Amino acid sequence: MPDPIFDTPKCFLTQKRGNHIPVITVSEKTHAAWLKTQPAHIKKQTKDSGFGGKGGQTLIARNAKGGIEKVFAGVSHSISVYDLASTAQALAQSLSKETLKTTSFEIKTTGLKKDAITNAHIGWAWACYKFDVYKESKGETPKLLWAKGTDKKRTNAFVQSVCMLRSLVNTPANDMGPEELEKAARKLATTHKATIKIVKGKELETGFPMVFAVGDSSPRRPRLIDIKWGKTKDPKITIIGKGVCFDTGGLDLKPSQHMRLMKKDMGGAAHALGVAKLVMALNLPIRLRILIPAVENSVSGKAFRPGDVFTSRKGITIENTHTDAEGRLILTDALTLASEEKPDLIIDFCTLTGSARAALGPDVPAFFSNNNKLAKTLQDIAMKTEDPLWEMPLWQPYRKHIESSVADLHNSASIPGDLIYSALFLESFLIGKPNWMHLDVFSWESFGRPGRPKGGCDTGMRAVFAFLEGRYGR
Repeated sequence: MPDPIFDTPKCFLTQKRGNHIPVITVSEKTHAAWLKTQPAHIKKQTKDSGFGGKGGQTLIARNAKGGIEKVFAGVSHSISVYDLASTAQALAQSLSKETLKTTSFEIKTTGLKKDAITNAHIGWAWACYKFDVYKESKGETPKLLWAKGTDKKRTNAFVQSVCMLRSLVNTPANDMGPEELEKAARKLATTHKATIKIVKGKELETGFPMVFAVGDSSPRRPRLIDIKWGKTKDPKITIIGKGVCFDTGGLDLKPSQHMRLMKKDMGGAAHALGVAKLVMALNLPIRLRILIPAVENSVSGKAFRPGDVFTSRKGITIENTHTDAEGRLILTDALTLASEEKPDLIIDFCTLTGSARAALGPDVPAFFSNNNKLAKTLQDIAMKTEDPLWEMPLWQPYRKHIESSVADLHNSASIPGDLIYSALFLESFLIGKPNWMHLDVFSWESFGRPGRPKGGCDTGMRAVFAFLEGRYGR
């Protein structure tokens, strides 16, 4: 059986097949001039199909005998990473399995910049991803010959990172608990010669009491995953990922319709590992630390209760007012540990609140930062990398809503605005005022689009990597 985490689409070829088809990019801007140069039969097919060079459009041009002659791919002015995903998907849906097995395709790179060529290859591969561990896939993916000028290292890093994230989230909770998440993290660390430490048992209970309190209700024992990579002279960057491998809601049990997708509640951890993969594969000059509190929020006789009061690693007491607000609880200890080391930047990814989805929908994660300059830079980069994020305010007057009458803080206010309250809650567990960003991500594609199949989805991961690369890298 293929590895559900680290298997990536095998869609790239180093040699042509007997039937080799060129893929030619056409934009709306170049469409008119392009059409004038085409023979009559392609002009007719263009008219019949309505192909206008718009991003995502595909024209499979055939010769007089009905064979495929060329493929024309509509692209944005600056090639979108998803433009050629649409072409790959169109080919997979339009051509027979037998044809796809004997045919290779190649993107013609005349006039294309290196970044555009690489983007095209990345998008093509994302369209070929299939989560077929539990159900055999009957289709065939279109195979692409590496085009001259493609940055193969970068292409492979982005394809592998995104596909790993998807598979982590897609794997059902019976095969993706805290132990399995640890195994995936170990494999990633070993691949890139990083060190990994796992904190569990009594050490977790005393050093990370909130992680232990949430995870103690499950026989699948909680743990803290701690990965370190990079040179000591480089800037310290710590990335935290929420690793709730399944969330029942605890004693404040979720309704069944809200529990259905809770295998994805470790999406923050998947994003953290995805960023780590990119950083390590592309050798970014930073000293990287990944922290993942990994738990299952279950119902049992040991489950933590509404009204229980706990003391966090930082010493702040917390009244638990809702057991389904457990993600922010486990993040508190990780944020404190991260800031003890005084890194240059702390970033956390978490599937935290439905309020963020209500505010911005599934495709645009909300994010918060205590540094306005860094926040603006991240938001600008996110839009350029086709991985949008939107900054929300750390509105300090709302802090009164997370103050408890019996403890220092409580974890869930009973009035609208939870995405802001949760961010203010997390901010309270930093030591000092390190540069910090908090991303409330959905990690899921509900309907399926070219290059973004239904299921686990990267939401903000590539934007964060682009930010890190811009600030610390090339």
